[in-house]
Amino acid sequence: MTHKWIYRNLDGQQKKIRKELSESLGIGSVLAKLLIQRNVFTYEDARRFFRPDLSELHDPFLMADMHAAVERLTMAMQTNEKILVYGDYDVDGTTSVALVYRFLKQLYSNIDFYIPDRYSEGYGISIKSIDFAAEKNFTLVIALDCGIKAADKIKYARTKGVEFIICDHHTPDDELPAAVAVLDPKRADCNYPCKDLSGCGVGFKLMQAFASDNNIAFSQLIPLLDLVALSIASDIVPIMGENRILAFYGLKQINTNPSIGVKGIIDVCGLGDKEITINDIVFKIGPRINASGRMKQASEAVQLLISKDRSFAKEKSTTIDEYNNDRKGLDKKTTTQALESISADKAHKRKKSIVVYHPDWHKGVIGIVASRLSEEYYKPSIVLTKSNGLVSGSARSVLGFDIYKAIEACKDLLEDFGGHLYAAGLSIREEKIPAFAERFEAYVTGNILPEQTYPQIDVDAIIEFKDITPKFFRVLKQFAPFGPGNMRPVFVSHKVFDYGTSRLVGKEQEHLKLELVDSSSENVMNGIAFGMSDYNNHLKALNPLDICYTLEENTFNGNTTLQLMIKDIKVINNSRAGRPRR
Repeated sequence: MTHKWIYRNLDGQQKKIRKELSESLGIGSVLAKLLIQRNVFTYEDARRFFRPDLSELHDPFLMADMHAAVERLTMAMQTNEKILVYGDYDVDGTTSVALVYRFLKQLYSNIDFYIPDRYSEGYGISIKSIDFAAEKNFTLVIALDCGIKAADKIKYARTKGVEFIICDHHTPDDELPAAVAVLDPKRADCNYPCKDLSGCGVGFKLMQAFASDNNIAFSQLIPLLDLVALSIASDIVPIMGENRILAFYGLKQINTNPSIGVKGIIDVCGLGDKEITINDIVFKIGPRINASGRMKQASEAVQLLISKDRSFAKEKSTTIDEYNNDRKGLDKKTTTQALESISADKAHKRKKSIVVYHPDWHKGVIGIVASRLSEEYYKPSIVLTKSNGLVSGSARSVLGFDIYKAIEACKDLLEDFGGHLYAAGLSIREEKIPAFAERFEAYVTGNILPEQTYPQIDVDAIIEFKDITPKFFRVLKQFAPFGPGNMRPVFVSHKVFDYGTSRLVGKEQEHLKLELVDSSSENVMNGIAFGMSDYNNHLKALNPLDICYTLEENTFNGNTTLQLMIKDIKVINNSRAGRPRR
């Protein structure tokens, strides 16, 4: 699929700031430009960006209802009430539950946790869980990463003598649940500065407030930051502001002193001897935690994350790794079937969206399949399957298009829905699928912008190989942790050539292992271009290419080298200059 390169340029005022930043920080203009693109405009902004500090976390009591939440939790512990920690079955939910449970368990024994079953209960607070709490005499439930749209369920819980503290980060309805406290920075009446906390982040702020109010040292919360980092990375929330601080120190905890459960997953991923990054969480650690809830019971992931037993953690991590292997096979099969279904639809090429349904698809993988369809066709995509008598769906979007609003426009056809800008879930009755698909398509067609209908790559800067110095890369590394709001910088270099040693690699020779030069210096840059073997003949004919890439370190056999991670290549048919001299 052809990508459009969108160059992020500075205006006149920003160019002036770039010069000032470059001089005050002693860095080159390219690095100064990267900072401005990340809303870093002054020396003090740069200090906070490059040196995140836990002392700069926001006061948790700035969050609406926080005082009420802490007072209710404190009272429950003082009067020995049974407390149930409740959370969603994905990474954000299970890390939230593990964090709150682990912290409170150190102080209080009359506590347990509950994760709903994806298949029999579905997303969010279930009637079954409320009945369970009432039967087992739990009088306070702390709901994490869910509950903001559970107004009817909370009313039902009150009739059973069960009260809720809700900690969520999803978009609320106009009516908030009548819980003891509703902690959600996205509440219209909430002035909390960081609106984009993960669900686990909201749970952490509750524990921070509780600790502060009960004279518990903040240092006791620091060992829990590995869980917050897992949630931030896996739930794809912006890694700026407070999230950057939490992710920075969470990664530090993961790399220096992870909890026993997290260490078990790190080892089973084969990451025990490397520095863990956000990418490692997104592509290796997170999917394994998720696999527990997708394939079996997410409570197993919580058992692992709260474990204090190394042998149990090793065994449970191995089991979860096996779930992940099963998941891979299942989502590959389901993706193939979904692609076949789309191909069979003669109208799919003119449509701006995708809605596919099969009653027998595994509910645990439809979110992954929706992501694959969205990437393949670059359209907002919804994958539906039947589960427990109702049709459930997962939705994934394209850059800039709010899929939550698109689904909300069809809410009268739905049983339930919730989510974010780029990912959402829904439930619907089977007979309403055609009407939903038609209205969803109409909304997308009427609201999607032309530039949202094709993939694009935002380019931070055009550079030459001579710009890639050891100092340049040392400073660039300090931009981490990378993620939404602070993506790994993307560069373009024009008119690069094969040094003569580039070659095809991979089982089917589908990748390009590159050694490239340009006319700016003697630098020979190593690179890898996955799935881009089609450019090999052009390269070997000594023709120039424009390349779009990120700069990353590659460790192989104990040796670490800098390499270009190629994102896209454009062929230059008419060379603008001759081949550079070696």
